[in-house]
Amino acid sequence: MAQGDLTVFEEFAIQLGTETHTLTSDTLKLGIIDNTSPPAADDSTPRWSSYSANEVSDAGGYVSGGITLTGVSFNEADGVAVLAASNVSLAQNASGFTDGYWGIIYNDSNAIDSAIAFVELGGPASEQAGPININWNASGILTISVSNL
Repeated sequence: MAQGDLTVFEEFAIQLGTETHTLTSDTLKLGIIDNTSPPAADDSTPRWSSYSANEVSDAGGYVSGGITLTGVSFNEADGVAVLAASNVSLAQNASGFTDGYWGIIYNDSNAIDSAIAFVELGGPASEQAGPININWNASGILTISVSNL
């Protein structure tokens, strides 16, 4: 897996059908974890608690529980639904984490904090070494096409 690759958890497909997410209004977060236990697309019942034990330190610009994604939208046009959000930036910080490998996108509005996807940070990403910028694809974080269903 290469830096910047986004992988959607397979479980997300069933979560859409069971109304686990209301992507037009739920609070989505990006939690950053180390490489102790890397996520995999086929993790069963992925949720933030499955990964939070390996969360990077609550210091510098990062806060425990993750970064709240801003500018979140979920829209459909011509049979393609797009989940989008603003890019994420953490400024360089001398007291920040040094061991970020994965960003876990999860739904903080959901009672069990269901995880949606994860992004490879090319770790170890370090706030101490420089700013960390996660720039989503211009076409959105993820797209769902009815032609793929």
